[in-house]
Amino acid sequence: MLATWSPRVLSILRVIAALLFMQHGLMKLFAFPGPQPGAPDPLPALLLAAAWIEVVGGGLIAAGLFTRAAAFLCSGQMAVAYFMAHGSQGFWPALNGGELAIMYCFVFLYLTFAGPGPWSLDAVVRRKT
Repeated sequence: MLATWSPRVLSILRVIAALLFMQHGLMKLFAFPGPQPGAPDPLPALLLAAAWIEVVGGGLIAAGLFTRAAAFLCSGQMAVAYFMAHGSQGFWPALNGGELAIMYCFVFLYLTFAGPGPWSLDAVVRRKT
């Protein structure tokens, strides 16, 4: 019974993770729904690029369009973010604030291999071809 729902739950995981991820970019770029805590103003080029990856990549993943490529890029961004911002603060992710970066990294890495699930624009495009 549960296995029947597995592809649909994959789609739900994809949408929820992507929308939460996208929120971080929106906070950096537009202070929506509030300003990103600790983000400098103006954003340095590296954080500006990260914010656009979060917004555009998160939007693509949420919609399920070019999911594997977008998820791979976002996974890589989170790996870099972890080692640049968190890993240098100590070994333990619970102490260096890097838990969420690691979680996003591996959820997006999983989506790179698993694909978007049936409730996605990628699935709609596949059905038409």
